[in-house]
Amino acid sequence: MKGRDLHHPAVRYMFEHHDFQPDNNATLSTLTSLLQLVPDLFQTLSTAQNITLLAPSNEAFTNLLSRNPRSAELMTNPRALSGVLQYHVLSGKFLSTDFTTSPIFPSTLLSTPFANVTGGQKLQLTLLNETASLFSGYKQASSDLTFANSNNTLHIISSVLTVPAPLSQTLSNINLTSLVGALTTARLSSGTSSLQDMTLFAPSNPAFQAIGSAASGLSDTDLANILGYHLVPSRILFSPRLLAQDQIVLATLQGSNLTIRRDGNQLFVNSARVILGDVLVGNGVVHVIDNVLNPSNTSATPDPAAATQAPAFAGVTPVADIPFTSGIVPTTTFVPVTVPLNGAGKGAFAAVPTGVMLAAGAAVWAAGM
Repeated sequence: MKGRDLHHPAVRYMFEHHDFQPDNNATLSTLTSLLQLVPDLFQTLSTAQNITLLAPSNEAFTNLLSRNPRSAELMTNPRALSGVLQYHVLSGKFLSTDFTTSPIFPSTLLSTPFANVTGGQKLQLTLLNETASLFSGYKQASSDLTFANSNNTLHIISSVLTVPAPLSQTLSNINLTSLVGALTTARLSSGTSSLQDMTLFAPSNPAFQAIGSAASGLSDTDLANILGYHLVPSRILFSPRLLAQDQIVLATLQGSNLTIRRDGNQLFVNSARVILGDVLVGNGVVHVIDNVLNPSNTSATPDPAAATQAPAFAGVTPVADIPFTSGIVPTTTFVPVTVPLNGAGKGAFAAVPTGVMLAAGAAVWAAGM
């Protein structure tokens, strides 16, 4: 595995003696200064056992401010700052040897009002391309970790993690604008974002275009019925769980069941292929699929050998315009990192746009105001 084991005396001292003074380690002086602005979290870290701190380096904070100068406002908002830093603390000890090609999703200290996830918001840990990698909100990657093992566990990271944003904001900013518009039209946007512990199978914009001839004729009730069939309530189902069996049947918010099928390292939801998995959001997880599911066609099955799947709606024809997107404007644009569902193979690390948001987390910024 790529990475370095760090045994810096100052780092060991900071954890073993619960001392976060900035002069102990110049690499972490910004972090330790910020921790002292949030005394409750500082006290938690000073006395906690069985945790892992993902510690952004001074350079990580400098890069954040360089990308978006508004990030400086975060440092003067103790509530929002505390939320961002809580997302960098994992419950449990995670060493370099715990990173494998099968992703794991430990809980962090971030909870309500910044996350609606039982046990605390999650973070993805994966060994990708033989490199220990973290995936946070918007499927953004941090892959430059320095490991330091002490009484607790500390890993120095080269970027500030992106806190998972609310559902609608995440969908909009990763270019699932058709789904955002459909949820808004069906008056489901607020309700789905407020659910605790949900899994959403989110059709891509091309998936909505493929049924475009039918989309304009749907009543709000029919549309809500279709969208509810894409959501599994009260369960956060990450890809390792979905890949654990050849077939899994899940009850949806709409009431009908959908079927998860495994074909090698591919996942299908009824006849739709999962094209991007494990996107963390404020109240669960999103898996992007290449087809709109049809609750009146629950027996639809995939053709794993086909590059694209036939629509689950009979008699539809595609349209050029993306349905439901009138008035839907993303607040920024994120390019999610493409990761094989089981971590094997080569992942594609997409560049983070230079216009990236307050990368430490707009979700906690809004809640902290």
